[in-house]
Order: sequence, then structure tokens, then C-alpha cells
Amino acid sequence: MKTLLKIFTLAIAVFSLNSCFVGKFMCNYVLVDMPDGQNIERTRYKADSLLAGSTAWYDALHEKGTLKDTFIVGYGGAKIHACYVPAANPGKANGTAIVVHGFGDNHFVFLYLVRMYRDDFNYNVLFPDLQYHGYSEGDHTTMGWYDRFDVAQWVKVAHGIWGDDFMVVHGVSMGAATTMMMSGDEQPEYLRAYVEDCGYSSIWNQLKFNLKQSFHLPPFPVLTSASIVCKNRYGFSFKEASSMDQLAKCDRPMLFIHGDADDFVEFSHLQQVYDAKVNGYKEKWVAEGAVHANSFQSHPQEYKQHVKAFLDKVKKENL
Repeated sequence: MKTLLKIFTLAIAVFSLNSCFVGKFMCNYVLVDMPDGQNIERTRYKADSLLAGSTAWYDALHEKGTLKDTFIVGYGGAKIHACYVPAANPGKANGTAIVVHGFGDNHFVFLYLVRMYRDDFNYNVLFPDLQYHGYSEGDHTTMGWYDRFDVAQWVKVAHGIWGDDFMVVHGVSMGAATTMMMSGDEQPEYLRAYVEDCGYSSIWNQLKFNLKQSFHLPPFPVLTSASIVCKNRYGFSFKEASSMDQLAKCDRPMLFIHGDADDFVEFSHLQQVYDAKVNGYKEKWVAEGAVHANSFQSHPQEYKQHVKAFLDKVKKENL
């Protein structure tokens, strides 16, 4: 019996030690070993691949001084960066948009949305680099959970620049999760609407799928251990970082967008997050045949029409 007890104790110790090592590896793999988030040249190329001429458009406005850079101190003390540009016709601006990029990207990648808001909708636009991305500081990503505090700061910065009483936050992928996560926090009255495009329902649910997809592994013990490491190291667990829990507290209008061919953030997340928002106005649009973060490229005119119609409705009916 004593021998069996020793063997059992040793087995538990070995299992715990291995889980700890695996948890640290997984936590680093997800939050630290991020691909190319600060590689501006790669993402300049990507911006043009998503909408031709984007970097030339950006560079021309930047050289004229119309498009500007700014920095603030973000959550945890990191210096964070954003660009901002006034509406094409500043005297008749229809509002202000905050455009939030995805995982491993930066402010360049979603210039197609910046151009949509500025040139097509005549909105002022501010578009930040989340922490550990682009020109912003940081040594890890929080996949939206703490980024929501920084985006909330940018909302106030943008209001200080333009003074609009109609603002929208529009995020894609991790930026969409950030958008949903911030929607459950108290925000100023002039932040009137949200648009989320292919965001995940929680960090846990997303990583659970990615773990199975990439490594063919169940969530226990790898993801469980990684979540514990994340909690100890960064102050949050993967399960508490939930878009759904935050949406349950959101009462402002939101448009949910997702491509039905998305095989990275599964299409099923759309219904999960849509159902989680139980208060206030909401719409959803399914982009047929669109893969992850590709709804605009698959259906550019429909995308613009759905977003504009949603915002016009929110403004006209004071939803």
C-alpha cells in the first residue's frame, strides 16, 4: 500500500510539473509569441491586399498633415499609439468611428474600414494600435480583455478632438472581441453604437477550438494550466475574459457580422454572442461564403450598406 501511495504521489507530482511547463508554454505561445504584430512593413502590404491603394492613401494624408499620430498612457502604464483623421468633409461630419484591429495586426491592416468611414460615410476616424502591436508598447497581448480599457480611453480622446455626440466602435476579430468586452462597461453617452465583425465569444472558447484545430488536444490539462498561468502572471483567466458576459450588460445598439465560411473563429460564435446581448437594439448580418475577417472583401458593397443602414437607423430613431 505504501509503495502504491508513493507511486501515485510521484505520478501526481510529475503530472503537475508537466502541466505547469505546458501551461507556461501555451500561455507564452498565445499571448507573447505573437506573429508579426509589430511588423509594420508586413502589414502595410496586407493593407493593400485587402483594399488596393490603401497605403498610398494613408501616406498622402500623412504627408499633408491631415492624418496624424498621437500617444497616450494606456492600461498598466504602456505608451500606446493611434492615428486619427478628420472626415472627408469636416464641416459636415456625420460622427466619429474608432476602428479596432485584430490579433497580430496593427492600425495599418484595417485601412479599408478607415477609408469606408472617412470617405464613404464622412466620419472622423481614430484607429489605434492595441498594446504589443504596431507602435504601441507592451510585452504581451490580452486578446481584448484589458485592451477594452485602452479603447475606452481612445473614445474620450476622439471626443476631445472632434466633440461628436455620435460615436461608434467597430472592431474585427480580436478587435471585435475588444468591442464586445468594452460594451459591458460604463461608457459615455456619446458612444452610441458598436459593430463587431467575427469576434469570439470568450478567450477560453476560442483557444479551446484553436488547441483542437492545431494540436488535436483537449482543453485539459493544457488550456486549464495556461489559464492558471495567465491569471497568476497577468491577472485574468481565459474564462473570465468573456465577450458573452460583457454583452449581457450591454444596452446600446450593436451590429453583429460573421462570415459563414469562417474556420478560425467558428461561425457558431455569432449566435452565441448575438444571444448573449439581451438588452437594447441589435442586428446581425451573415456574409455568405466569407472566411475569417474577410466579410468586407467578399461583399464590399453589402458590407457598407449594412453598416451605414445600421448607423443611420440608430441615429435617426435615437435607439
